[in-house]
This record gives sequence, C-alpha cells and structure tokens, in this order.
Amino acid sequence: MAKVALRLNELINSATLRDELSTLADKHRPASLDARNAALALLKQQRKAGLRIAEDMLRQDGGGRACARRLSHVMDEIVRALYGFAATHVYPADNPSTAERIAVIAVGGYGRDTLAPGSDIDLLFLLPYKRTPWSEQVVEYMLYMLWDMGLKVGHATRNIDECIRLAVTDMTIRTSLLESRFLCGDKALNLDMAQRFDREIMADTGAEFAQAKLAERDLRHARVGESRYLVEPDVKDGKGGLRDLHTLFWIGKYFYRVRSGAELVGKGVFTQGEYRLFLKSEDFLWAVRCHMHFLTGKAQERLHFDIQPDIAKRLGYLRHPGLSAVERFMKHYFLIAKDVGDLTRIFCAGLEEEQAKQVRTRPGARRPASPSPGRRRLAGTGDFIIDNHRLNVIDQKVFERDPVNLLRLFWYGDQHGLEFHPNALKLVTRSLSLVDKSLRRNPEVNRLFLDILTSSRCAELNLRRMNEAGLLGRLIPDFGKIVAMMQFNMYHHYTVDEHLIRCIGVLAEIESGAGQKAHPLSHSLMPGLKKSRNALYVAVLLHDIAKGRPEDHSIAGAKIARRICPQLGLSGADTEIVAWLIHNHLLMSMTAQTRDLNDRKTIEDFAAAVQSVERLKLLLVLTVCDIRGVGPGVWNGWKGQLLRTLYYETELLLTGGFSELPRSQRLQEAQENLLARLFDWPEAERLAYVNLHHANYLLTVDLADQLRHADFVRKTDAGGHKLGTMARIHEFEAVTELTVLAPDQPRLLSLVAGACAAAGANIVDAQIFTSADGRALDTILISREFELEEDEYRRTQRISKLIEDALSGRNRLPEVIARRSKAKRQARAFHITPRAELRNTLSHRFSVIEVKGLDRPGLLAEITGALSDLSLDIASAHITTFGEKVVDTFYVTDLNGQKIEDRNRITAITKQLVDVLKGTGL
Repeated sequence: MAKVALRLNELINSATLRDELSTLADKHRPASLDARNAALALLKQQRKAGLRIAEDMLRQDGGGRACARRLSHVMDEIVRALYGFAATHVYPADNPSTAERIAVIAVGGYGRDTLAPGSDIDLLFLLPYKRTPWSEQVVEYMLYMLWDMGLKVGHATRNIDECIRLAVTDMTIRTSLLESRFLCGDKALNLDMAQRFDREIMADTGAEFAQAKLAERDLRHARVGESRYLVEPDVKDGKGGLRDLHTLFWIGKYFYRVRSGAELVGKGVFTQGEYRLFLKSEDFLWAVRCHMHFLTGKAQERLHFDIQPDIAKRLGYLRHPGLSAVERFMKHYFLIAKDVGDLTRIFCAGLEEEQAKQVRTRPGARRPASPSPGRRRLAGTGDFIIDNHRLNVIDQKVFERDPVNLLRLFWYGDQHGLEFHPNALKLVTRSLSLVDKSLRRNPEVNRLFLDILTSSRCAELNLRRMNEAGLLGRLIPDFGKIVAMMQFNMYHHYTVDEHLIRCIGVLAEIESGAGQKAHPLSHSLMPGLKKSRNALYVAVLLHDIAKGRPEDHSIAGAKIARRICPQLGLSGADTEIVAWLIHNHLLMSMTAQTRDLNDRKTIEDFAAAVQSVERLKLLLVLTVCDIRGVGPGVWNGWKGQLLRTLYYETELLLTGGFSELPRSQRLQEAQENLLARLFDWPEAERLAYVNLHHANYLLTVDLADQLRHADFVRKTDAGGHKLGTMARIHEFEAVTELTVLAPDQPRLLSLVAGACAAAGANIVDAQIFTSADGRALDTILISREFELEEDEYRRTQRISKLIEDALSGRNRLPEVIARRSKAKRQARAFHITPRAELRNTLSHRFSVIEVKGLDRPGLLAEITGALSDLSLDIASAHITTFGEKVVDTFYVTDLNGQKIEDRNRITAITKQLVDVLKGTGL
C-alpha cells in the first residue's frame, strides 16, 4: 500500500495560533470574559478549518489512517495552544512550586494519535502530588473551553500514585495508560509515570492482560452482533471492525513489549505480508469511519443502509454488471472484516504459542516428558494432534507434504467433535496457494468435503471455519465469488456466503429434530428423503451461489450446479435434482405468500411446475431453510402455515386425491355441512344464515371458522350493532386474526388497512366476503406483536376502535397514519421501480393484480382505496413485505363479478396503481 503524505503543516499553523492567543491576552485582560470569548471563537475557527482541510485531503488521497492522524494533529495543536494560554496568560504561576506542575496527556484512541471527526477527546491531567488551586484552575479552564467548543471530552485528573493504583484493578484505565501520549506541560512527569507503569504494572502481567482484552472483545461482539457479516455493520465495535484491530495492537504492545505494530513481524507473530494486510485493513476502516462522521456530522459508527450509497460514492466505487456501486463497496468492507478475522486468528495462535513457550522455559519449571502438556497424536493419523482438546497440526509442513490434509483437518474435526487450534487455522490461511485445479478435482477431497457438508454433527460450524480460513472459496471458486457479497436491501440480514452457511445449520436442525416444534412437517419428511439427502444438502449450500451476476441467479445457479455436482461425486439423477431445486428455489415461497391458496388454479399451476411428490418434499425443506437463513425475525408461523397448506393441497393433486367434484356439488355439500352443525339454531334462522353467504365464502372458509363466524354474526345482531369485530390469536402461526363485520362499502378494506397502519400493525393476509344482506365479513391477519395474550388482545381493541372511528367519520385516517406512523429511516436509501400487472391466467374466476414497490406507512390503504375507486371488488388480498419492498397480490372482479378483460381498462388500472406506488396517485 502506497504511503499517504500527512501534510500536517497544511492543517493548522500552530505558531500563528499561539501568537494570536498572545495578542488576545495583550488586548484584553486574560482572565476576562472578553478574552475567553475571543479565544473560544479563534479555537473553534481553527478546528473547523482543520477539519474541512482534512476532509478535502481524505477525498483526494483516500488515506483513512492519514486522515485520523491529521485530525489528531489538529486537536494536539488546539490543546497545546489552549494549555499555553491558560497556564501562561490566564493563570500565570510566577514562582511555581514543585506541586504546581501538570502534564497534559492524550489517552485512549487519542493517545494512539488517531481521531475520527466525532471521536471523544480523552485527556489525562497528570499531577505530581495532590491538587493545588493553580492546577484546578488550569484544568477547569481547559475543560470548559473544550466543552464550549462542542467537543466530547473524557478526562481524569490524577497524580502518578493514583494512576498506578487504579491500573492494578481497572483494565480500562490500564489500557488507556498503555496508549498514553504526552502533549504538553511537564515532560518529566510523563516520563516518570511511563517508567513506573512499565515496571509496576506491565511486568509479568502480559497473559492476564491478553486474557482480559480477549474476554472484553467477546462481550463486545455479543453486544453489537456475533457475525461480522451483518449488512449494517458497526465499523468501530463490530466483529471485524476497528476495535478488533486495536485489541490486537493493545495485546501486542503489552504482551510482546513493543512500541509499534511493525515490531510484531520481528517477534514472529505476523509475516511481512500479514502486517501489510493489517495496515491495509486499518486504513480502509479508518477511511470509512471518517467519511461516516464527515457525512453525518456526528459520531456515527453503524454503517446504516441510508448512508451506504453516499459512502460508496465518496470512496469512488462504480457499478459493475450484476453489482451496484454500494454492493461493491460493501463486499470490499466484508472482505476487510474477514481479513481482520484472519489476522485475529493468526495473532491468537502466535500468542498462545508464545505463552506456552514462556511456561516451558520459565526458570524452575519442570520439563515435561512429552513435547507439550495436553498434546497427543490423533489416532489413525500421523499429521494431526489433539492439543489441549483442540485439533492441531503436527508441524508446519503438514499441508505442503499433502494438500489433501487441508480437507482432512476439517473432516477429523467433524468426526471427533473437536474445535480447531488457532495455529492450525492460521496455517490453513497461509497455505491456500496449494489449492489448485487438480486438488479441486481430487476424488478424496470431494468425498471429504461432501462428508463435512452432510454431517449430522456440526456441518455449519465446520463450513464457517473453512470459509473464515478462506478454504471454502478456494475449493469452490464460484462460492468464492459470493464470499462477503452483500445484497443491498432490508430483507437480507447477512452476506450471501453467511446466509448459505446458516441455511445448512437450519437444515441440520430440522433433520436432528431440534427444529421439530417450529417445522413439524419438514422434520417429518426428512426420513423419507434419505436417497436424496446429499442432493438436498448440496442444493441448500449452492442455491444462491450465482448472486451478483447479470443473469437471473436461479438460472445461472442451476448451470453452476450441473458443473459442480459431478465433481462432488453426485450421480446424474442427483445432479438434476440439485439443478431443478436451485432453478426453482423461490417458487414455493412466492406462491405461498403471494397467491390465493384456496384458488384451485394456484394449486394446479404449482403442481404442474413441481410434477412429483419427491420434488415437492425437497422444495419445501429448501424453502424453509432459505427463509430461516435470511435473518432473525424473517421466519414466522404464518409463513410456515402457508407453506404447509400449499404442500398438502399440492400433494393431494399430485397423488390423485384432489377433489374433482363439480363446483355446484361442492357448494351443496358445504351448505348442508353448515346447516347440520347449526342444529341448535331455530330452523328458519339457520336457513336464513346459510343463504346469506355466497359460494366463494362457503367453498373457501374452513367449517370450524364458519361456525365461529356464525356465532359472531349472531351476537353482533342480537346486540343491535352495525359494526362488530372479533379477534383470535394464532399462537403457532404468530399472527392475530381480526374479523370485521360491517355494512359493505367500496373502501371498507382501505379503511381497515389504514386503521392497521395507524396502529403500526403489519397485515399479512386478507379475505373479503360480502353477504346477501349487503354486509361485509372481512378476515384480516396481522403479525403478532406481543408475547402475552392479554397484551395482544388490548392491541386488537385499539385497532378495532380505530376502524370504528374511521367508519363513523370521527377520524381521518391519513392524518392519523401521518401522526402515528414513521417511515423506516433505512427506506430512504432504496429505490424500487414501481410495477403493477394484471393477469387473467392465474385464476379461473378472478383477475389477479400484483403490485411491487417501495413500502411506506399507509401504502396498503392507498392501494386498496385505489382499487375501490376503480370499481373493482377485492375477493382476497395477499400482503408480502421483503424488507423495504412490498409484493401485494389482489384477486379481483368487476362489479358484476367478471374478470377484467378490456385492454384499455387494464392499462388504466395498472397506470393508476403505479401512480399510487410512486406517491402521485389521487
């Protein structure tokens, strides 16, 4: 990496600043308010100018660490000038005693001589003994001036004894002192403290410090996110972020007693290439962090969606075929985060080896009979050992002697249930050049890999270790292309490679029975899929392998599978199964979530695509894994219920069990069944009630639900109410069913949708029925929000009240929605071309309208309102949200119950809906 010139003299002229402060002291009484205000204005101006110049330099040369050094230099000169002004002019000590001395010291990140624009300024005011009136006045003056400049200042005023005493027990203080850097004041004080810190704190406590810092890192990762592949990463504290590099430097400086990172090469911890990678990673992360602070004007540490495009533009990324500029930037980010993980692993391996060496060579230590305590050969192999319960290599030439050992390491780890020694993983990363075409085609390598992939023990863990070491991407080059690849949307929580590995974990969970409660059907199907088990695991691993290419990733992925599967040892039949599954891996999910599963044409079309029960079973399991692997909160019981319904209905058709009775005969049976179950009603009343419902209701609503509705309608009428609502919580499906009985009107669904939006409720499905007496019986399914049923029922009461107020005209829903709802901040970063399409081939009885666009509060109410204005009757609505994107489907007819066939009318409908999606509709 080319060095970037710091050009510090261009940022701030320290001599001029000091001269101007001296002139102020001569012009005003130094301790006066006028002098203070003038000095404050001057310091603010100098810092603002320095930051502006630093930002310009960052845009010009892209040097992230250089920018952090420049910003630190600006702050150094301001602190020095401020101290000189305070100690010399405002509170001069004419005849200072030995106690009237101060050393102003930068600590923490500022002590490392690096700052981001919004970083805290951490200062230690070091005293020789106890505080004096003079020292208190100077420190107080400096702090108030810095605070009035708008800076966040972390500060402490201590003498040397206090610093040493606190450093013994407080690891945070110990770390800040480790990074201390003298700024101004009494240099001898700083030197005295540094010598005592080295002698009294650092001596013989390296292992203790390293252990504490690594434990602190693990807690930080648990707090901000265990994965380094979260699509909105924390650049400072996240896994693979700057703080991980800082942790390595702290431990290296403390344990190896070095002053710079470069000295770690001499200690054998890093190779020269690995240290260059350390500097490259640090420089990139500093550039991103500084740009984030400059862009937002605050200490923004999480790389949110809404700023990612701007940061990508600032860093000069351009669009390539298949990947947008922001996706290219984020892929680079995640590759750097992966490099940080590699460096951490290498560092920890070196650290552990050094600690073991120190134990073995400590004076008086008993020399063990074996090479090292806790080390023994792994049975059946001469190349691997068990080292303190972890799998390690016997020497540094293991992979060079036989590159197949790269796979054997992970195979043995799986077979014996062993974690991997960091030294072994370090050697894997350093040996990746051994993976060539011949190794990829080696039958034993592919057999071992397939065993690891399909293992019932810990496939996800071993695949992740292989991926983090870089082996998985080298072994399967097509997989290497999606390593660290991010999809710029709010739906996917992880990079593509992390998503695929998590999907394998979900599949293993389903097969083992750990996922039986959440996925009972998928779990029950797995024993019957033994013949296709390997094909299923391969399909799950490869289903998104073609993401980021210009061609549709399902089509391209099937082509890749046909090339890779024979190499892995799969038969021709299994290869075709894998290719078909990848080509169709979105089919079941989209059908279940966006189509009316009570419409026979939906099932017929899906069955025609699937063709066999075996494929249906495999596709169901793959679909569950795919949705579950997207991220937390994406899967819910309602999606599971939709998939189960689609599975059972399709299985019936594929096995010849689907009812082929004429519609009239099925309607007659449905009427007779409902009549029979209402046996305790008066004859006239039950006949009148059954005749209220049209065929669509009787043929599509479950009999148990029909009986609940009958009781609900009867009670509402008995109470003399025009409007009635009924709530039912579906615990397993994680949805709440809200049934609304009201006089029918064209905009009823729009009003209900608006009331749900105003209450912050997310609609996932809706069925709309009209009775013969002019009333509507609408069933709305909303995502469940509260765990306790009483809380969820109170929520439905609020929604019901909003619906009642809207129907009675007491509330204008657009105003309520605007007042109570707020668009997701991330959504501002996305643009989705709005689309609306009307098709008559998806249902025998309805026209099907599908709309796609960017989500916003109240959008569903606007769309359904527009459909009503267009004189369309909505029979069912299927509402799907993929992050920031909505895909809503409506089964409609005209007011005469017929499909919309006229081309001009179809064009008018789609245009009006696109205008609504754009926000320009009426």
